[in-house]
Amino acid sequence: MLSLYRLLFLPVLLVLAPGYLLRMRRRGGYGSQFGQRFGGHLQLPAKRPGVKRVWLQAVSVGEMLAIGPLLEGLRADGAEVYLTTTTSTGFRLAADRYAPLTLGIGYFPLDWWAFSARAWRRIQPDLIVLTEGERWPEHLHQAAGRGVPVLSINARLSDRSFHRLRRFPAAARLMTSGVTRVLPCSVQDERRFLELGVPAAKIFTTGNIKLDVRIPPLAEAARARLRRELGLADGIVLLGSSTWPGEEAALLEAWQAARAAGVAVRLLIVPRHAERRGEIERLLRAASVRFHFRSTGAAAGDVDVAVGDTTGELRNLTQLADLVFVGKSLAPHTEGQTPVEAAVLARPILYGPGMGNFRLLARDLVARGAAREVADAAALKAAVVTLLQDPAARAVLAEAAGKWQRDNTGALARTLAIIREELAKN
Repeated sequence: MLSLYRLLFLPVLLVLAPGYLLRMRRRGGYGSQFGQRFGGHLQLPAKRPGVKRVWLQAVSVGEMLAIGPLLEGLRADGAEVYLTTTTSTGFRLAADRYAPLTLGIGYFPLDWWAFSARAWRRIQPDLIVLTEGERWPEHLHQAAGRGVPVLSINARLSDRSFHRLRRFPAAARLMTSGVTRVLPCSVQDERRFLELGVPAAKIFTTGNIKLDVRIPPLAEAARARLRRELGLADGIVLLGSSTWPGEEAALLEAWQAARAAGVAVRLLIVPRHAERRGEIERLLRAASVRFHFRSTGAAAGDVDVAVGDTTGELRNLTQLADLVFVGKSLAPHTEGQTPVEAAVLARPILYGPGMGNFRLLARDLVARGAAREVADAAALKAAVVTLLQDPAARAVLAEAAGKWQRDNTGALARTLAIIREELAKN
């Protein structure tokens, strides 16, 4: 099966390359270190006796934010970490936050044997740590050939990935058999890995390390300054968190309904992909509202709608919110964005039915009275108007969200313990 994967990889890459290159161009920032995509990583310093080297792959911004405490723990243990990512936004965030904690930061190579082998020769890790859905056949094969253990931490299988792999058992084996230990982030994911044939002895469910996240609270002066920079006057803020196409229009309609009901509310939109700013600007102009985009600098005055089209600021922006809608959850979207940061910050949460990637979290939040699910855009509008008029109901949701997060911590310590166990074996 690996031979077939290698044979098909380059032709498939050539077919898909134009679309990926166009997306890279729209998102920007991919020109720097582009050669690392082909294994052209910088030659790292020679390995030191007694010091273990960990190659940690975290695909994008969400995973990058979650691994901060993990990097701190590994550094305290004396290990050195080479950190890779896939997206330009993830790379910028890693460079800004984690340079002092790492041996180096780079892009994950394309998973073809020549590119992967080249990167392996330069990095020379003693342990591979892959986050969430990162399980690449060639990367796993290179690890097996060198006798390097692989940990899949915070491991999950989205609905789409699980259903595809269940239909193609050979592909499932290719993407899981080389993993030394799988650390699922939920019981649902544990069951899915077992169904795909991963031996129970390889699986240890740690929970979700994102629930151990520490978000420093903004001081009151910093909150006030951020509001001024966004053009958000005093009053209630409705946040659309990591929104996708169609959801900005639904939020705009909900905001307009709340204003018509007499609520002094401002709308803050944080799109999942900043390169959609042109599309969002056209929507706001058509609605004849005052708006400001964060990427253009400080607002000249008060606005109705602010757009947080920057990277790595969602946690701070969420601290301005009185009510949060979690994106990628209204039809036709089905996968959902994470509600964790909003829960950690004890914000009342709404989301649509399409929370496939976070189904158990979403169900648990609703069951614990920490969030509400809305069926569609009309239901979102009704819920927004009702909650913005009812501070007590928002307070109940917020308190439950904070308690839910506190009751679900500990995954980081369990994950670090297993990493240390693997490092001690070599």
